[in-house]
This record gives sequence, structure tokens and C-alpha cells, in this order.
Amino acid sequence: MSTQRNKRENVVIGPEGTPLTLADLPSPDTVRWVIRRKAEVVAAVRGGLLTLEAACERYGLSGEEFLSWQRSIESYGISGLRTTRIQQYR
Repeated sequence: MSTQRNKRENVVIGPEGTPLTLADLPSPDTVRWVIRRKAEVVAAVRGGLLTLEAACERYGLSGEEFLSWQRSIESYGISGLRTTRIQQYR
């Protein structure tokens, strides 16, 4: 069996510099949002893999919650997504 990706499949570069497809994204029933998962969803939206609306629907997020992840990455990098340090970044 071939493990090559379909040439038409959308691929974006994930937060760790590796290719990211819809199949690589966190499961829609994700409950525990670690930094890497948040960053993958933000990268998917930025790269056009998902729309903001589709990401919010898929993961049960509010638009404001997603946008806060995006702002944290833009302002502080991936470490800005660390919830235990959120007060240090505000």
C-alpha cells in the first residue's frame, strides 16, 4: 500500500514545522487543549485548511476563544498559549 498523500489534499505547515492535514488535526472531541493542539488549530485556520467558522464548530469553540489563541501566538509565540502563565502575558 502506498502512504503517499493525494496531490490535491490541502497541506499547511504546522507549528512544529511539519506538514499538517485535516487528518493530522486534533480529534473533534478533544477536551484537553494542550499548547500543541491549540497551535495546530490556529495554523490550520491561518493556512486555509479550515475556516474560522468550521474550526469553531468542529471543536465547540467560541470565536473569541479561537481569536484569543491567535492573538497569544502573534504577541508571545507558542508559549503564549500556556494557560498556567496567562497572567504573565496580560
